[in-house]
Amino acid sequence: MKCRRLSPAVLCLTTVLVASLPLTAQNDPGPRSGAAAAGSFYPTLNSNEQALFNQALARFQEVDSVSGGIAGESGVGLGPTFNGNSCAQCHAQPAAGGSSPGQTSPQNPLANPQVALATLDGAINNVPSFITANGPVREARFVKNSNGTPDGGVHDLYTILGRSDASGCTLAQPDFATAVATNNVIFRIPTPLFGLGLVEATPDSALQANLASTASARAALKIGGAFNTSGNDGTITRFGWKAQNKSLLMFVGEAYNVEQGVSNELFPNERSAVTGCVFNGSPEDATNILNGNSSSPNFGTTIGTASEMSSDIVNFAVFSRLTAPSTPAPPTASTTNGASLFNSIGCSLCHSPALTTGQSVFTGMSNVTYNPYSDFALHDMGVGLADGISQGAAKGNQFRTAPLWGLGQRLFFLHDGRTSDLIQAIHAHSSAGSEATLVIKKYNALTASQQQDLLNFLRSL
Repeated sequence: MKCRRLSPAVLCLTTVLVASLPLTAQNDPGPRSGAAAAGSFYPTLNSNEQALFNQALARFQEVDSVSGGIAGESGVGLGPTFNGNSCAQCHAQPAAGGSSPGQTSPQNPLANPQVALATLDGAINNVPSFITANGPVREARFVKNSNGTPDGGVHDLYTILGRSDASGCTLAQPDFATAVATNNVIFRIPTPLFGLGLVEATPDSALQANLASTASARAALKIGGAFNTSGNDGTITRFGWKAQNKSLLMFVGEAYNVEQGVSNELFPNERSAVTGCVFNGSPEDATNILNGNSSSPNFGTTIGTASEMSSDIVNFAVFSRLTAPSTPAPPTASTTNGASLFNSIGCSLCHSPALTTGQSVFTGMSNVTYNPYSDFALHDMGVGLADGISQGAAKGNQFRTAPLWGLGQRLFFLHDGRTSDLIQAIHAHSSAGSEATLVIKKYNALTASQQQDLLNFLRSL
């Protein structure tokens, strides 16, 4: 079968998967029901650190408008272009700080908020074809510019045109219809933030030693692996789909500017700052000179908590840094066997089950062994998942190993959210050039009951 170049917009992936699935393919158990197994602070934090987390969480949930003058939208700086109006809008499943919501079943009724966002507060936007009520929250990137040179940047879904707080702005949306028709658009969904303080606290030496420890086993299965690094200090970068961001502060600062259009102390220049669409001075988010928390007894003074006196991005980073990892389900005979199979067929060679932090300034987070199921290295995922976008040392066919902790309650898989089916996500790892091809071959050779045990294990995480 001959397919056009794959992208989430125009996929021949379904046919490929049907052809490659074994006859005894089992069922994805689906997202675990019940209460969210994530969303709280790291359990060993002291009372002051817990209070800081809770205040940072409130800031993470704040909704932005253009200048903060709309009821229920007190945040300042939305636009001129944007994909969302709150961090918690996109990082919502199964709790604030997670991944994309989506109305995939009666048990998961939270529809994609980007649909209603198109016309919120009078905005005049068309909902792109790749944004649906039961689909994932997405950002869109164009692979190439109109002259054929590499693009790779985020083209926000919406503009503030027509909003009641953006009078005079006439900025039009990007031409997504043409981008889809010409196969020039790729997508990304939100990465979960739970437990990332542990990842940030892991020394480069620990990541390097972990990768080195599997070198011979990876070589036997033709699996590579290399780290993305900072162009300035050469240290390992580890956040984002291509591990393109060095720190949580950099990760959230870039997201605030790109996804919500809010200029800040890390990204102080307004994006799409066309005449008539700029309503605030820059940076729109900055360290507070006066305490702006009206519920604080020190409101309007230079006295306040660390959260109250800090910028939004500092609060967002604090929230991400102090969240606890998702709690896995209690083991069963099936999931225990699945964990053993996960190791024996080679999944764990990239999805490393355990890493250990170094020294941390936060209570109880030093020298902690945690279970991210990622080596945080880049791997070639083949033509089926390649997106044509380079970020740092990561090429268009490379992605950071996606951490699997919390997978049991996720609704969408892979960098673009192209599937809600775990089996399809597994098989998408195998295509021309993918380092995972031999591992997927081993998965296909498992018996039906073994495959089911492995799926059950993944959904227990």
